[in-house]
Order: sequence, then C-alpha cells, then structure tokens
Amino acid sequence: MPISAFRTVVAAIGLAAAATVPAQAQDWSGQVTLYGWGAGVTGDFTPFTGAPTLSFDKSLSEILEDLDGAFFATGFARRGDLVFFGDLTYSKSSREGLVPPGAPASGEVTLRSLTVAAGKRFDAGGGTTVDAMAGLRAWDLDGQVAVPAAAISVAPGASFVDPILALRVNTPLADRWSLLGYVDVGGFGVGSDLTWQVALTANYQASDRLYISVGWRHLYVDYSDDGTVFKGAMSGPVIGATLTF
Repeated sequence: MPISAFRTVVAAIGLAAAATVPAQAQDWSGQVTLYGWGAGVTGDFTPFTGAPTLSFDKSLSEILEDLDGAFFATGFARRGDLVFFGDLTYSKSSREGLVPPGAPASGEVTLRSLTVAAGKRFDAGGGTTVDAMAGLRAWDLDGQVAVPAAAISVAPGASFVDPILALRVNTPLADRWSLLGYVDVGGFGVGSDLTWQVALTANYQASDRLYISVGWRHLYVDYSDDGTVFKGAMSGPVIGATLTF
C-alpha cells in the first residue's frame, strides 16, 4: 500500500469530524501535545528472503547513540462523551556492525506511523476518566542494509494500515498533577501480524492552558510480507508540552 494511505486516513477522519461538528464550536474541547522522544529503533530487520538480518537490539545508551531523530505529536478532541484521538510518530536509527560470518554491514531503519481513533468517554469516579476507542494505524517503513563484501545494498520499504483498539485513562494525583496512561493493540494480520503501544506520563499544569509532561513510551510492530521482515519497537523516555483549548 503506498504512502498515500496516510493522506487517505487523514482525509477520512477530517471529513467525519467536519460532518459532526455542530454550530456551537464552543461545546468542543481539545489539546495538542508535542513530545521529544529518546527512542531509537530496536529489533531485527531482514530486507528479503535469504538476506542478512541486521539487529538493532541494544541498551538504551547505545540506542540513543545511533538515534538520528525521533518525535511524536498527539491531538485530542472531545464533545460530551464523544472523543477523537490522533498521533503522529517518527523515528530514524542507523548503525554499523557485523553479519554472519563476520562481514561488515551497515543499516538504517525509519519508522513513521499515524494513529487515528474515536470512541466514548466513561467516568470512573474520583475525577478519573476512561476513553474506549477504536481506529486505524497507518505505517510507513523504510529500511536499508548494505554488506559491501557480499555486494549487497538494498533499500526496501512498506506501507500498510492496521486496525486498533485503544484505552486512554486520565486520573488526578494532586493539585496540578495528573497521570495519563494509554494502551492500544492491533494488526490482527490485516497489515502487520501484531502492533501494540503503551505510554505513561506524569503531567504538571503550569498554567490554565499549558501542561508539562514526562514519562515513557513503547511502540511495537511485527510485520512480514514477501520476505521483508521487521520485528521491532521504539521505546524510551518522553518529555512534552500540551496546549489545551
């Protein structure tokens, strides 16, 4: 599936939202969050059947050393019990190493994902809310593996879309402090075999409309198609700022 899948998903969500927005726009509330993410790509990447597998499994310090860039942005909107969620993720990592039987190799993996979901909010009491949602995650995977001694240099890519189910829980901790947890699971063999994600942040209300967040996030995907196999994740600490409106 081409990268145009991202544009298709965004357009579909935009049209759906436009169709449901009432004239009283003030009934809606929302937020936009920008995060820095110390997450490189970990896992194993095989570009085609019989090709060498490049491993990105390392410690956090090594992941950050090989990390070329990573960030994500989220958006959230609500009217009454109706909620909409969106998330854009990017991570790029590169490394050099050896592949059997000891040949020098280099590789690069870039992951992009766009998650969109909608659902219903439930009041769990004590100020805690639970958002149950369903949606889609569109992926764009680009990889490159080079083994000069074997005259191998390939750069396969893949784009696909996964269905997901998600929960988002927000609970107050103390004055100006709250805890936000998010988890989703999907794939189910539609695009990838499996994808799942978990994120947890502590959030401080710096002003009426500004929140500062710190936490951890892990995003996993297990994908295979026509000999291209990627089983890996992006995982690491996050720090971000949220503007509410």
